[in-house]
Amino acid sequence: MKKTVYRLATAFFACTFFMGMAQSKSLKTNMLISEKPFGQTASHEAVTLYTLKNSHGMEVQIMNYGAIITKIMVPDKNNQIEDVVLGFDTVEEYIKDSPYFGAIVGRYGNRIAAGKFSLDGKSYTLAAQNNGQHLHGGLKGFDKKVWKTVSQKAGSLTLSYLSKDGEEGFPGNLEIQVTYTLNDDNAIAMDYVAKTDQATILNICNHSYFNLTGNVKRDVLDHSIQLNAPFFIPVDKVLIPTGEVKSVKGGPFDFTSPKKIGQDINASEEQIVIGGGYDHCYAFDKAPGAFGKIARVEEPSSGRVMEVFTTEPGVQFYTGNNLDGHLVGKYGAKYIKRSGFCLETQHYPDSPNKPNFPSTVLRPGETYTSKTVYQFSVR
Repeated sequence: MKKTVYRLATAFFACTFFMGMAQSKSLKTNMLISEKPFGQTASHEAVTLYTLKNSHGMEVQIMNYGAIITKIMVPDKNNQIEDVVLGFDTVEEYIKDSPYFGAIVGRYGNRIAAGKFSLDGKSYTLAAQNNGQHLHGGLKGFDKKVWKTVSQKAGSLTLSYLSKDGEEGFPGNLEIQVTYTLNDDNAIAMDYVAKTDQATILNICNHSYFNLTGNVKRDVLDHSIQLNAPFFIPVDKVLIPTGEVKSVKGGPFDFTSPKKIGQDINASEEQIVIGGGYDHCYAFDKAPGAFGKIARVEEPSSGRVMEVFTTEPGVQFYTGNNLDGHLVGKYGAKYIKRSGFCLETQHYPDSPNKPNFPSTVLRPGETYTSKTVYQFSVR
């Protein structure tokens, strides 16, 4: 199949690129990984917290519940190391009430209209739990599962999950792995691999909320962001794509040059009003599956910079519009509106119902691969 070939080729290219980027330093240093018990689920499944560390003080914590990134500790311009993602101190808080903080979401990240799609002439019905739309894998998606630890070694952690045929309404037994790798260039990579025994749809991503001020000192409106995306996907009133791929040029969605997140976030433009800010998928102008830089974010007070690289065709840019202050997270921070932003690398929302969008179909014999890298530095 052509898609299999291109995905495998993409994986090879992406892996080669990242290894080359890391080779100069990470192979010469002693990367560390440790683990500790982190509580259990209501059904008494043990949860483990893993910590990856490099020689520059960067630290990434990941738990096997939801394959969730719970912390990313990086230095600022004064070499003060602080946390740049939203989250909680205990697994119980993630289980009780979390807007997907740091989680791997799937089987289908983002929305599917009315929770329905057809594949090979057969209709499927999913949970429609978000204003009548399917969102992020359903009532108990990948973010609410305990993943199996496949391997852990210096700087790298691989977790896996078997999503059984019919789970949340999706067809096929799907085997998926995610490998988190921390290198000495202060980059955390996420490599995904999946296979299925029946035709299915798949769109997975990491749903971390970032705030580069460190320990959530203030909201993210002063962060400057550049998106290498000339297009965005307009949505209707329930945030389902209209099917159009629209130019960002000259409007509030234009981040092709660096711009503060808050500059146009309250504009009267219809799409901004519908989203309550930014909650839209941006489309890149790059070859299918090509690995490249798609975003750069800078926070002026700390000097922290985050760059995002991916093989995916789009990214959901979300500005925490639905955070309302009722959640209190790490460091006693109240997670108020726009206290975090997300850059969820993915395929477009509702692709199974939009033939003009890049396909999210995975078939037996094919191998799904995807790669995303978040790299941190200071300016």
